[in-house]
Amino acid sequence: DDDDDIPQLSSHALAALQEFYLEQQQREGMKTSQGFNQYSVGSIEEDWQLSQFWYNDETASCLANEAVVAAGKGGRIACVSVPSVYQKLKEQDGKDFSVCILEYDRRFSVYGEEFIFYDYNHPLNLPENLLPHSFDIVIADPPYLSEECLQKTAETIKYLTKGKILLCTGAIMEEQAAKHLGVKICKFIPKHSRNLANEFRCYVNYASGL
Repeated sequence: DDDDDIPQLSSHALAALQEFYLEQQQREGMKTSQGFNQYSVGSIEEDWQLSQFWYNDETASCLANEAVVAAGKGGRIACVSVPSVYQKLKEQDGKDFSVCILEYDRRFSVYGEEFIFYDYNHPLNLPENLLPHSFDIVIADPPYLSEECLQKTAETIKYLTKGKILLCTGAIMEEQAAKHLGVKICKFIPKHSRNLANEFRCYVNYASGL
């Protein structure tokens, strides 16, 4: 039979693929329908090649609210590699705070002047108008679970923050997080919209309800 050499997907893989395409079509449909919110979590798709894994809605909301409280009235918040938290903060439009997003993925440039291109390999390669110690809190989620990535991201965090730091990374990074940023692990466990194999945790260096 001539078809013998054509690779066939298993029924399970085929079903998963069909489900993926259906989800994609539904998301695209939502985008084109009235009332699409460009700041809603998931409005920009995850790119796994960039090690992107968005938080679920509950986690993004919780971290955004924590950042607002920690920043205080009129506070400035920097989101380093945490676009889903940035998006949740923007949904609270009208609240008394300002926010910017530092991100490697240029798709987030749709957010205009609040977007700052950021490559953790060059931690202090930042715009001149991003003054040192000008943010009341920095919330960050380094893209990779490596000490090198954490150490370089920590340089950026320490440059930006007036003091307060909210870090999200793997539980295995607890010692390195304490070493490079002086942060301690919280009870709150962040969750992602797609389950990750690695246990994830939050770390702070201030009194927090997390």
